[in-house]
Amino acid sequence: MDADGRPGLTTPDGTPGGTSCAADPADLVRANRDLWDGWTELHVRSDFYDVESFKAGRNTLDAVESEGVGDVQGKSLLHLQCHFGLDTLSWARRGARVTGVDFSENAVAHARRLARELALEARFICADVTDTATVLEVLGGEQFDVVFTSHGVITWLPDLRPWARTVAGALKPGGTFFLSDSHPFTWMFDEAAEPELRFRYEYFAREAMRWEEKGSYAAPDADFEGVSYSWQHAFEDIVGSLAGAGLQIVSLKEYPYLFWRWFPWMVKDGDGAYRLPEGVPEIPLMFSLTATKPATTRPAH
Repeated sequence: MDADGRPGLTTPDGTPGGTSCAADPADLVRANRDLWDGWTELHVRSDFYDVESFKAGRNTLDAVESEGVGDVQGKSLLHLQCHFGLDTLSWARRGARVTGVDFSENAVAHARRLARELALEARFICADVTDTATVLEVLGGEQFDVVFTSHGVITWLPDLRPWARTVAGALKPGGTFFLSDSHPFTWMFDEAAEPELRFRYEYFAREAMRWEEKGSYAAPDADFEGVSYSWQHAFEDIVGSLAGAGLQIVSLKEYPYLFWRWFPWMVKDGDGAYRLPEGVPEIPLMFSLTATKPATTRPAH
């Protein structure tokens, strides 16, 4: 989905922040799908995504993603939560045979149109990445050299275990999974406290958080209102779900910067990354993780 950050979101009473919500996760996911269908129309016209410059050849993949995934020439690549496909098509331009999956029908429709317009070989599928059986069935049993997902993705998933099973099921033996996203620690801080780091949210929170949306992260001034629901996932959940699905973690990195403005008072550096201003202690703001699917299965004891 490539959703970025939380600044500007408010609680139902109008104060900045989110409130916990104990509703059925399936209902909340459906509400999020409706939100993303609406957001997509804002995003394809937004300066944030700048589709026209992408059509002219702009690459949307950042340095962490490029380094983490490496050379994809001739490889098959599955992009989970691909939104309307800019990163997916950037991988296609680098020589990958790409498939993108997203739960928003509107986003998938825009991704398909863009691929046709640019004459790029790409397949886009509308499915919920936590519905493992459906995703694998729609893929027709195909497995991929690379499974990729990044930036603002796992917070939209109520449970990472089925997501991890989808990753594992879609990977070839010996294949590589790459994830980059905002650091779980970042989610603990009050986005309205300026300019300081002040704890507000629980690290081990399990209930969904409800957010009143005005516009979107990519079009904050748009005449659009909605409600979103997100979930906090500790590193135990992230790593544990992937290990539980049979993957082996081979790399875990943390970074004191992001490629989008999480707090409104962050400072953009010369490389296009956003950092905390001078005088504010450095904390991990982003992480990346690489995992592999074993080429052979160990015999059971």
